[in-house]
Amino acid sequence: MAKTKHLAGHNTKHASMPKNECFGCGKDNPKGMRLKFYIDEERQRCVGRFRLPKRYQGPPGHAHGGVIATLLDEAMGKVNKLRHVIALTKTMEIEYMRPVPLRKPIVVEGYEVRVRGRKHTNAAEIRNAKGALLARSTGLFIAIDPMKLFAKHLPKGH
Repeated sequence: MAKTKHLAGHNTKHASMPKNECFGCGKDNPKGMRLKFYIDEERQRCVGRFRLPKRYQGPPGHAHGGVIATLLDEAMGKVNKLRHVIALTKTMEIEYMRPVPLRKPIVVEGYEVRVRGRKHTNAAEIRNAKGALLARSTGLFIAIDPMKLFAKHLPKGH
């Protein structure tokens, strides 16, 4: 079995936010998705396994395109933890292959494509239980210094 490690919110070795209210992964956001991803260290991928509830419906019985985009963005963003950086989404491109079903198991995987300085290009895929590709994306993420960008949101003394 592949070695995995749980990924918590946006904490890195550089900064820890007092609360994680991120819409996608924040455990402190009661209206958020509370997505949990794991690192597959052997494959160098971030993996999430989900069953989307009905509240994320777009077309009948299927996920809204914005929810699909959120899943892909979160998976790509978590990949930056492999390099211990915080990087924010600059651009992302999504290809919707097939409708993503609600209430059925799906797997979301993110992986690194390349790194050039502060520019991290990542990709992600959503597959159903049979392994069929439902959606995929690529994104450009820019590494930032969280102490500068988020200073006013950090506890005093950092």
